[in-house]
Amino acid sequence: MVADDGIVREVLALVPQQEPFRFIDEIISLNEEEIIGAYRFRADAFFYRGHFPGRPITPGVILIETMAQIGVVAFGMYLLACQKNIRPSQMQGPLSLFSLADNVEFKGIVTPGERVIVKGKKIYFRKGAIKVDLTMERENSEVVCLGKLAGMGVGK
Repeated sequence: MVADDGIVREVLALVPQQEPFRFIDEIISLNEEEIIGAYRFRADAFFYRGHFPGRPITPGVILIETMAQIGVVAFGMYLLACQKNIRPSQMQGPLSLFSLADNVEFKGIVTPGERVIVKGKKIYFRKGAIKVDLTMERENSEVVCLGKLAGMGVGK
């Protein structure tokens, strides 16, 4: 079942990370097996000043965080709501904790202003724990980062 626009907005509203540490602009597609989301790295982001002066490059840890926010946090909250058979907005105080980055590979660099697409396929979701196979691509489909990320979803 594909999530409708209302469900997608509810999931985005639940993502606890906020500016300047929110790296998810939109969810393009969402169902119980996969998620596709996007983020455009702002040229004025705080981390570019020191990474690297004269040639700004998005830090790898920020690329991983972007994949985690889309593929673990947002996807995990959606799956938790599905598991409870409720709308995401009916969850009270949900929290999704990123806990594992496995076999992460960097295939390219991401520069200020670039938009990336994150695609995640569920490996498993059980007892509130999620593991997702993720890729980050440029808009031309060139893969810049990939790996398996995991986390734990907790809802009241």
